[in-house]
Amino acid sequence: MTDAALSFLAHLHPYDTLPEATLVSVEKRTEWIDAPKGTEIYGVGDTLKGLYIVTNGSVCVRDDAGHEISHLQRENSFGERGLLRNGLAVTSARAEEDSQLICIPPDVFHKLRAEHDAYRRFFDRTRSDDTNEAALAFDLTSVRVETLMVPDPETCAPSLSIQAAAQQMRDLRISCLCVTEEDVLVGILTLRDLASKALAEGLDYATPVGAVMTHSPRTLPPSAIGSDVLHMMMEHKLGHLPIVSGKQLIGIVTQTDLTRFQASNTAGFVAEAAEAQTADALVNVTKRIPNLLVQLVAAGNRHDVVTRMITDIADVVTRRLLKLAEDKFGPPPARYVWLACGSQGRQEQTGVSDQDNCLILEDDLSETALAYFEPFAQFVSDGLNACGYVYCPGDMMATNPRWRQPLSVWREYFQHWIKSPSKEAQMLASVMFDLRPIGGDASLFEGLQTQTLEAAAANSIFTAHMASNALTHATPLGLLKGLATIRSGEHRNTIDMKLNGVVPVVDLGRMYALQGKLDVVNTRARLEGAIAAKAVSQSGGQDLLDAYDLVAQSRLDHQAAQIKHGKTPDNFLPPAELSAFERSHLRDAFVVIKTMQSALMQGRGVLG
Repeated sequence: MTDAALSFLAHLHPYDTLPEATLVSVEKRTEWIDAPKGTEIYGVGDTLKGLYIVTNGSVCVRDDAGHEISHLQRENSFGERGLLRNGLAVTSARAEEDSQLICIPPDVFHKLRAEHDAYRRFFDRTRSDDTNEAALAFDLTSVRVETLMVPDPETCAPSLSIQAAAQQMRDLRISCLCVTEEDVLVGILTLRDLASKALAEGLDYATPVGAVMTHSPRTLPPSAIGSDVLHMMMEHKLGHLPIVSGKQLIGIVTQTDLTRFQASNTAGFVAEAAEAQTADALVNVTKRIPNLLVQLVAAGNRHDVVTRMITDIADVVTRRLLKLAEDKFGPPPARYVWLACGSQGRQEQTGVSDQDNCLILEDDLSETALAYFEPFAQFVSDGLNACGYVYCPGDMMATNPRWRQPLSVWREYFQHWIKSPSKEAQMLASVMFDLRPIGGDASLFEGLQTQTLEAAAANSIFTAHMASNALTHATPLGLLKGLATIRSGEHRNTIDMKLNGVVPVVDLGRMYALQGKLDVVNTRARLEGAIAAKAVSQSGGQDLLDAYDLVAQSRLDHQAAQIKHGKTPDNFLPPAELSAFERSHLRDAFVVIKTMQSALMQGRGVLG
């Protein structure tokens, strides 16, 4: 193995935990493998030559039925499940393109696990003894929708007769048709629609599909994960979910497509919350979230998957409270959209979350209509507080009349903040750029979001002030780049992993989204989008992404450990509880974040 390969392993977890002498000994036993496109690396049942690591190219892993279960790229390893069982492959692996691999012999792999705790924990955490690679790859918490969906689903025009549509579904043996006009999805026709709306009503066979289809069906983007599909299906009792990119239909997922997947633990929470008849019933759901967080972290789920799933529950709880409010106060007298900002808006809720929300109402409301939403908002906010999403200390809630206004007023808010970027305007704009519709009529927000992004990106003074505001949250680095802890008070000798850890990256992600006019609000998605849009350099962006993952994961691990010990979770991590190795890597992550903050300041000409 070359020095380059040794360097590759030295910077790859968990090999970066090994002593240098151990890495050198691994080098002497490790083999380079060139795998041209189409090469079968191993088949199901083959005796494995070792643990494989992709250094270049791409490898497709399939289960024993030949189904694709994962596509591996640089730094991904495979073959460990078979090595941890009986040495025989439980999957097959084939090079999707010209690839280079590193192969670590079985005896070396087992020796490393036996002698180095961090190495053993890495593989034990990610792959438990009673599962296999196929089952793990099919975990809904990690699989992307584009893997689940049936691409290029069958379609028809809304003018097609219901008889012709039924014949098409019969001949193709499918349970639905996506209804499109000029490749844009306008509806969906299912067997249930034909039975309950056409057959049951005795409609003429010539009736057009458009008369019985479900108009503007719920959809998800290809970037969604499998649990998003399951949660939406359970909340809204759907059997079919179209997948769209922009306005273009690219696939569909049905309940049948999910039968081979294990349902995630959060699915039961979502279903229970969606059926809750009272706010108290919702409290019975959310009070179990801390234990769920512990389970998700213990299962080895990545921080962004855990927080996405925790936020899914908050979203459903909010929508259920909105419905309960409508039942209590009567049908809304006007269109509205309830939006979340803060961590819920970014889909990054942990075990410590307050509520940040607002209401956008349609214009030209009467005083009576406007007055309806005051007790309405109070009911929802009180319900969220009872469920553990405590009132916002800064009163950033729809109960505050300032944040419960018609659309025209919201337009004025954003225009003023952009034209006159005062300190308060910077703070408010930062919060409001993380808005995400939760319930009601989302179309009220769509135009506002697009126009605001364009106006903000075009105003160099505003973006400079926003960049300056993004630098106000310092990383916890002291002299010589050591870790600096809080010096006094209740949280003495700890690091605030939210304010000084996660928030600086959230600020950077928001700035990159502003520069690139990216409409995503999730921090990790913003960083990935910024890299793709070249709003940040490939190397700098990837380093920042890795740093964010480490900081956010450390914060989540800390909260899970507190919950396990019967404590209330918080964001204050004592570095003394970490190993020297963990402290070193955390410090390096903060150095990367601080470096990217400095790069932002230099690149945007920040005002003093």
